[in-house]
Amino acid sequence: MQLVTIDDIRAAADRIRPVAVRTPLLQAPWADPERPLWIKPENLQPIGAFKIRGAFNALAKLDEPVRARGVVAYSSGNHAQAVAYAARAYGIPAHIVMPEDTPAVKIEATRAYGAEVVLCEVGKREVVADELVEKTGGVLVPPFDHPDVIAGQGTAGLEISHDLPEVEIVVMPVSGGGLASGIGTAIKALCPNARVYGVEPELAADAQESLQAGHRVSWSVEDRNRTIADGLRSQPSELTFAHLQHVLDGLVTVTEDEIREAVRVLAHKSHLVVEPSGAVSVAAYLKGAIPAGTTVAVVSGGNINPEMFQEILSAGAPA
Repeated sequence: MQLVTIDDIRAAADRIRPVAVRTPLLQAPWADPERPLWIKPENLQPIGAFKIRGAFNALAKLDEPVRARGVVAYSSGNHAQAVAYAARAYGIPAHIVMPEDTPAVKIEATRAYGAEVVLCEVGKREVVADELVEKTGGVLVPPFDHPDVIAGQGTAGLEISHDLPEVEIVVMPVSGGGLASGIGTAIKALCPNARVYGVEPELAADAQESLQAGHRVSWSVEDRNRTIADGLRSQPSELTFAHLQHVLDGLVTVTEDEIREAVRVLAHKSHLVVEPSGAVSVAAYLKGAIPAGTTVAVVSGGNINPEMFQEILSAGAPA
């Protein structure tokens, strides 16, 4: 299987430069001085998540006549918004399949970008998306299972390597695995002494079990949907799993309470609005689940329902 290369990622960076924000590294003054922490705030992207990188790269690489037919995507929210945003920029139609239990804030944002949202039963989004491709003639843009998407996500790793070349630890969420595949590829190429760690919720730890087993292990939709981190309920594909095996030095898990605490810490101490899925990297840092060293934690998104955000913050300020 051919893996994405650093050259693929560099080419993607050129394509997405006009649209994706080059997010800064923010030092966390509240962190342990012996374990310096920098935050990569992808929640500051135009659609509130890193997914804009992969979506724009995938659409940019399509031949214009093919792209003009429109695009189809399936997503629990952030990829949906990214594809809708990119489709609007190109002036093409977008049909987005979203599970019925997707947070309303993500559904409404996707519609606001001009996409036609098709809600489906939980666990049926891929089937419905395939039907829409057949019906509309549009091109399927998967959320992670595509080299162009992986390369686009990897551009965040290019930025980390440029802004903090002495980085020792890079930690990020893992769900379908596109983000970790791309960033891991970039970091291993440009900062070969750095270690790369993925993070999953304990309630959706299929990737950790898969890496331990040496092959993909499937968890039921019902099991994965137990976590508050709605953006981390997917499972790696054959393509992303191959990347994860190649680039990850470890994969750790965090509890639901640890995820909530990280959301609170990021809100109160770094003044960032972060969704649970985006906070797991900081949760792993706070837990001490990753080795000591100069660390970059990728905060992958900030599209959280206001009611959930209020409920999490109502538990009080972090210690």
